[in-house]
Amino acid sequence: MKKNRLARVNSLLKEVIFEVIQKEVRNPNVTTFVTVTNVDTSADLHHAKVSVSLICSEEEKSKVLAALNSAAGFIAVHAAKKVQLRYFPELSFKIDTSIEEHMKIQQILGELEKERNSREHPN
Repeated sequence: MKKNRLARVNSLLKEVIFEVIQKEVRNPNVTTFVTVTNVDTSADLHHAKVSVSLICSEEEKSKVLAALNSAAGFIAVHAAKKVQLRYFPELSFKIDTSIEEHMKIQQILGELEKERNSREHPN
């Protein structure tokens, strides 16, 4: 039962935090290419790790991450207005690299497939 509730809270926080970042954060380092991919809330609901996916260079990623972490209190206050929770968790942001890792794996698999095909069907 607790797992289901925590999963629902994480899903709700993911939507609300994304909305606050898109509509209310006015930091020039926070681009519109920020996507909240996952929220992992502690069992006591006091802390939440927010994973974000960014479409930008590595240098810009560190700036955006620093801006999000500095605006974490602002984001939490505005998100708390949209969600009824006894405790609104303290937010910490981290970059989700799973998309880049997935693309890298797909590229490697594609290269292996081409190599295998070239061995099976030499021209």
